[in-house]
Amino acid sequence: MKLIIQIPCFNEAKTLSIALSALPRTVPGFDTVEWLIIDDGSQDDTVKVARECGVDHVVRHTRNQGLARGFMTGLDACLRLGADVIVNTDADNQYNADDIPALVAPILEHRADIVVGARPIETIEHFSPIKKMLQKLGSWVVRVASNTDIPDAPSGFRAISRTAAQRLMVFNNYTYTLETIIQAGQKNMAITSVPVRVNEDLRPSRLVKSIPSYIKRSIATIIRIFIIYRPFRFFGTIGAILFGAGFLIGLRFLLNYLSGEGAGHVQSLILAGALLAMGFQAILVAFLADLLAANRKLLEDVRFRLKSGGEADAGLDRTTEHYPRKEH
Repeated sequence: MKLIIQIPCFNEAKTLSIALSALPRTVPGFDTVEWLIIDDGSQDDTVKVARECGVDHVVRHTRNQGLARGFMTGLDACLRLGADVIVNTDADNQYNADDIPALVAPILEHRADIVVGARPIETIEHFSPIKKMLQKLGSWVVRVASNTDIPDAPSGFRAISRTAAQRLMVFNNYTYTLETIIQAGQKNMAITSVPVRVNEDLRPSRLVKSIPSYIKRSIATIIRIFIIYRPFRFFGTIGAILFGAGFLIGLRFLLNYLSGEGAGHVQSLILAGALLAMGFQAILVAFLADLLAANRKLLEDVRFRLKSGGEADAGLDRTTEHYPRKEH
């Protein structure tokens, strides 16, 4: 059994050595533990630090492509390197690496395909009240969209089985955390969470450049999640609201007209007609979007079959570098 611990990196030379020094080289249940970093177009000494700290593999992007793309690049590289389980963690040492055995335990016990580390959000001092609120909101949206009970959906500390990694595909360029959980729920993967500890904050979050920006991106991410993974519910709800409002306004006009008070209420009739038309169109869009979602699921299944079937003959990507392991 091989475990690969991957770390997406973008200009992480200052903190990467701290994160790597905490990673284990032996984990119960695994014969081999390897480290891999994804250099997402770093312009500092991230790769040099990684090499000096004994990282086994480095995958490079020639330019910065974002956290979500780096995460997926890492999964692909880990699969090609023969990983049975993949652990994803952060380069800023946010998560306590001593909890990795607890994180992978549900996979080793065949109780889960994906395990998410649940942080003690309420006790994290450097999380602002607004960030804590958005974390709760994001987790609630993910639970609704995925039919799972993950309490800390934005957590990037997670363990993923080989089969689950083969099935995941992230469309969002901002973050992978919410979308992967929703995919797991929709694809009937077994997903659970375990409590994990966090370390002292070493640097500000790269995702939260400012509270207004974080709110804007979070809202956009949540809306997009519903459009992609719950299109019928999203557009159907909008259509039902518009159609219902138009129906009630039209019914009011009709009652006034039958009682002889219809004169002077033509505006209500026009508004009712417009709302009914818009509602009907939104419901039609809901059906079309549902068909597109079904087609996407079929394409994802085809991708999984091709990926799992062709792995034996797949070579390593040219952007993957390997370094001899240093004994610590």
